[in-house]
Amino acid sequence: MKIAALTLAGMLAAVPAAFAADHDMGGSASEAAPFGSPIDDEHVWFHAMTNQLEGRFGSGNAFHWDTEAWAGTDTDRVWLKSEGQLNDKGEAEEGRYELLYDRPIASFFDMQTGLRTDADTGKGRTWAALGVEGLAPLFFHVGATGYVSSAGRLAARLEGSYDLLLTQQLILQPQLELNFYSKPDPGRSLGAGLADIDTGLRLRYELSRKFAPYIGLSYESKFGGTARLARLAGEPRSELHFSFGLRTWL
Repeated sequence: MKIAALTLAGMLAAVPAAFAADHDMGGSASEAAPFGSPIDDEHVWFHAMTNQLEGRFGSGNAFHWDTEAWAGTDTDRVWLKSEGQLNDKGEAEEGRYELLYDRPIASFFDMQTGLRTDADTGKGRTWAALGVEGLAPLFFHVGATGYVSSAGRLAARLEGSYDLLLTQQLILQPQLELNFYSKPDPGRSLGAGLADIDTGLRLRYELSRKFAPYIGLSYESKFGGTARLARLAGEPRSELHFSFGLRTWL
């Protein structure tokens, strides 16, 4: 009995070694990974979103847009961004267009660098851009971008928003944008320092995830030298609007 037991124990001990030898000699590369070969994630994706496409009604009426689109892989993307508005005379104001290269630098943040151009009824400007954008803790969407022009002007934009889910389809979104400039720029009616803020509170109803009409309030205010230039031009320094618009993406 002792001899039989020792023989059985020896055979059992030899099984793992035999399996390993067989695996080394005859196993394929795909068998080395239990779930097959690694997945290739270099597929090119595309996404476009209209964050704000709205009419603003108040002391002065305006049509405002804020859109963006990107194309690329999970690690390398090209972004196009556009923001501005048409006043009640049909003239373009605050037209900003950006072409950016985007790459992740952390789990929830990307670095973006490229070019910005200001094109509307004011004097045109072109800037080099460098910034970060992503999700802060508690799912606040934030962005901070610095700009430098060939004329030595510096600028910065800070923006943030948050989606508060009242229900699965009814969402309240507070939003804030601040713009800063290092030098006065009378050609674009801008002073140095904090130039303006654009903030709002929008309530949208998602008929689907890709299609959501909304209503809201938007507030614009100018500060410092920008406010003085607006006063000299006979323009309001602050405006409160009722907004009605559409948020959509594909």
